[in-house]
Amino acid sequence: MDCCINDLRNKEVINVSNGKRLGYVSDIEVDIRDARLLSIIVPGEGGLFSRAPDIKIPWACIEHVGEDLILVKVKSVLP
Repeated sequence: MDCCINDLRNKEVINVSNGKRLGYVSDIEVDIRDARLLSIIVPGEGGLFSRAPDIKIPWACIEHVGEDLILVKVKSVLP
């Protein structure tokens, strides 16, 4: 399955370790020397004025990329 960056932004990220919905992909981190995706970034919880730091999820933690969601397996969510 091929996927562009814009397609990733429309996918909801769910942690299969606890079933928690983490949000939608807001950005990605790419190693431009090796041309590989390193991680996806999901905005932290909260509102405009008091928001938690963004959540960086390494590519190795991604279990499955589906049509409308991304399943990840992370024990604790750290920025």
